[in-house]
Amino acid sequence: MLLEVENLEVAYGDYQVVWGVSLAVAAGESVALLGPNGSGKSTVVNTISGLLPAKAGDIRFNGVSLVDRPTHARAPLGIAHVLERRRVFPHLTVQQNLFLGAWHSAARAARGETAQRIFGLFPRLLERQNQLARTLSGGEQQMLAIGRGLMALPRLLMVDEPFLGLAPQVAQQLQSVFETLKSEGMAILFIEQNVRLALSMAGRGYILEGGRLAIAGPAATLVDSPEVRRIFLGV
Repeated sequence: MLLEVENLEVAYGDYQVVWGVSLAVAAGESVALLGPNGSGKSTVVNTISGLLPAKAGDIRFNGVSLVDRPTHARAPLGIAHVLERRRVFPHLTVQQNLFLGAWHSAARAARGETAQRIFGLFPRLLERQNQLARTLSGGEQQMLAIGRGLMALPRLLMVDEPFLGLAPQVAQQLQSVFETLKSEGMAILFIEQNVRLALSMAGRGYILEGGRLAIAGPAATLVDSPEVRRIFLGV
């Protein structure tokens, strides 16, 4: 496994929100992290990227523990995190936003080539490369946020709510991009509220409930699981 999270516990001060969560993602695999609002999904991903400290447990990437490494030291290892609600820099151009993603030395050296690769995945960004990010549609901003993450040359791409508020056509385009990235060997860990959509594009899923891992397994076995229905629908 490229990413291994073992018995992760996370607290905000004295208030613990994640208890003993374990998960793993292999190269070339797409994994969905699911759960009701407030179940700890974003907290887990934020801890993997170093935005939050782990209270206990271990996070290993390519066999190396990350728990004592700050965020800026995790990205050059090959980890990119696209936060929820896009978080583009509104008063910078599309190209400037992309180049900010290529900040570490290896990514910076290849940023021109990588940008062309991003434009191939998202042709709309090529058309808009000189526009300010705030002038883009919501779907275009999501493309930009994902493209900026890819500029860091990640081996693991983590995306929080990639399809939130997107038109079906844009969502389909993003799914196609994720399939392309997987075929190239990239690992993808993503959070999504639409359970059926998430499990249709993931090989495996992990479902959190109240900060704990409730159920995990192949996507095909989870999609019609009574336990999944109970967690999300209460029935």
